[in-house]
Amino acid sequence: MNFSNASLKTLSVHFVGNKSSDQGLVLSKKPLDLDTALQNRIKDYFLNRFVSIFDTHSFSHPSSLQYNEVYNVVAGIFSGENSFHLASVQLAQHLYKNSGHPKIKGGEFYVCAFENCIFENETVNAFGIFKTETKTNFFEVSEEKSRFTILLKEGIDINKLDKGCLIFNTKHKEGFRVLMVDTQSRGEEAQYWKEDFLGLAPVNNEFQQTNQFLSMTKNFVTQQMVDEFDMNKTDQIDLLNRSVDYFKKNETFDKSHFEKEVFQDKGLIKSFHAYDETYRQEHEIDLNDRFDISVQAVKRQARVFKSVLKLDKNFHIYIHGDKQLIEQGVEKDGRKFYKIYYNVEN
Repeated sequence: MNFSNASLKTLSVHFVGNKSSDQGLVLSKKPLDLDTALQNRIKDYFLNRFVSIFDTHSFSHPSSLQYNEVYNVVAGIFSGENSFHLASVQLAQHLYKNSGHPKIKGGEFYVCAFENCIFENETVNAFGIFKTETKTNFFEVSEEKSRFTILLKEGIDINKLDKGCLIFNTKHKEGFRVLMVDTQSRGEEAQYWKEDFLGLAPVNNEFQQTNQFLSMTKNFVTQQMVDEFDMNKTDQIDLLNRSVDYFKKNETFDKSHFEKEVFQDKGLIKSFHAYDETYRQEHEIDLNDRFDISVQAVKRQARVFKSVLKLDKNFHIYIHGDKQLIEQGVEKDGRKFYKIYYNVEN
């Protein structure tokens, strides 16, 4: 993605409260009038958060795409059939209907039209939907005739974006291509933005395939293998390291090759096959046995593949290489120990 030549064309703002708390819905009568400098700052505030987002979504619906309300409104904007401001009002009303959970915070609701966004090497227009729920306190210092005053005010942190989605005018029949941001990831109220309001589903591309397969592998090593095999922590870490290394060293993924390289043992491979089948069914995902590896997905997953051996509160041992260089044992008095071999001390 590249937003260096992008511009903010139109912006409408409304307030969407919590429906169950009777906060209400406040709808503006027309789009905002902005000067060029403020327009550029607002554009950067909304778009910069999406530069590092790689997991792509599209609009969906259990019955048919035509029943997804946000998709229909946005399609009308891109085709020129709908008035921009009227569309923003319809989206605010739709969000308000889906803001009934008592923990959902009210906030300003922004609808934006962008031009000249580059997405997957294609220059397209984009439609942005955002909501700010968290306010930040700041001091405003002013001076008049050598007298200073300080006021405590409340506003929006321009470095943080609570919720947002960016819809690119491409793949219309497939539900467009959508990037999403949501800082709320836990609790029942966390799904209202992505599922209840937007109705998004992940696009099954190389990022999604890589991300899902690494997640499944991590769960297998850290959960299933602990219950099924007599395997210590160093063996688990070794398998996690080998899994990530496979994805780092190869450009394409082949499941049978991966299993031989990483698990090696026939018993482990058989167990992984069974876990793989169950995991796909439970999570309702479609994974291919061969796909191109996404570098971005590997970088993301590598952060959560823990290679740290924590011993009480005294030591953390980082294991990155040959597990044969670390031995585990128990003293006669019952104290446990690890013996580590090395050549160079830095």
